[in-house]
Amino acid sequence: MSIFVKKVSKKFGNFQALDEVSLEIKDGKLLALLGPSGSGKSTLLRAIAGLETLDAGSIIINGRDTTHLDIRKRNIGFVFQHYALFKHLTVRQNIAFGLEIRKYSRQQVKRKVEELLELIQLQGLGDRYPAQLSGGQRQRVALARALAVQPQVLLLDEPFGALDAKVRKELRAWLRRLHEDVRVTSIFVTHDREEAMEVADEIVVMNHGRIEQVGTPAEIYDRPATPFVMSFVGEVNVLPTTARLFRHHPHYEIGSQVFVRPHDLEVQTESDGKSTEAKVKRVIYLGWKIQVELALPDDLTVAVHLSREQFAQLNLRSGQQVFIKLHNAKLFAEPSKMLNIV
Repeated sequence: MSIFVKKVSKKFGNFQALDEVSLEIKDGKLLALLGPSGSGKSTLLRAIAGLETLDAGSIIINGRDTTHLDIRKRNIGFVFQHYALFKHLTVRQNIAFGLEIRKYSRQQVKRKVEELLELIQLQGLGDRYPAQLSGGQRQRVALARALAVQPQVLLLDEPFGALDAKVRKELRAWLRRLHEDVRVTSIFVTHDREEAMEVADEIVVMNHGRIEQVGTPAEIYDRPATPFVMSFVGEVNVLPTTARLFRHHPHYEIGSQVFVRPHDLEVQTESDGKSTEAKVKRVIYLGWKIQVELALPDDLTVAVHLSREQFAQLNLRSGQQVFIKLHNAKLFAEPSKMLNIV
């Protein structure tokens, strides 16, 4: 089901949580609302669900204005961060809850519950209680309960935020596979950029109650619309346009800062005439990649990311003089216009 959010605004006291937000979510998409705390992403999700009353604007779901529609009539499945399972009910009873209050027959409930237990890969655990499950298993049950009533939209508010890193990683892949199976229009909230890029078809980056950019993971990362997006979706070096590093490249005096990602800086042990001298300050091992902090002549420091193979070939050590070269750098002329200066 498609969703149209039209000029939606919401205030909590003097705090502007949403500021004339407009967004279109196409049928069958898995969309991530990404942003820092206080950016408005959870408020937007709750507004779509009908859990927040809007100050202005409207929400259209499948051609129907649901702005003032009772939450029970929106046919939306909502999954909370902390599961919200009924502790006194078994897994089967939790999944069956929504079906039973909608007066499905006993046979229909039993068939649907068994289908969902298979879908969430918890066959054989239907008679357990939530306290007897791991965090990842409880979250799967919460998803199954939301899916049981065949919602037209599935909303998930930081669904993996309460889980440890390993389980979170496993459930991200599982959610992606689940979406391929059920194809229900889904929106999930996260502040984890890796999570958004791994799971979502499309990402909405939010900041201060507004949308900064909407795009695929590749578009958001490779063609960020604003300095905030570039900084939020990946590590970045921020340098003044006057830095000696840019002396070999034409640039425009329309901004005060240049943004370059650590993997877009090439390290050389000898100058090729178009590189800038630097000195190795520190080497940090980060698993599959190595971060090298380099001091530039104009009292600036940049971080460079190298693969283990690149690092081994360069044989870098603290205090060594090297040369660095740009391959990709971005300067933002105005909020909606980005220029590649290299």
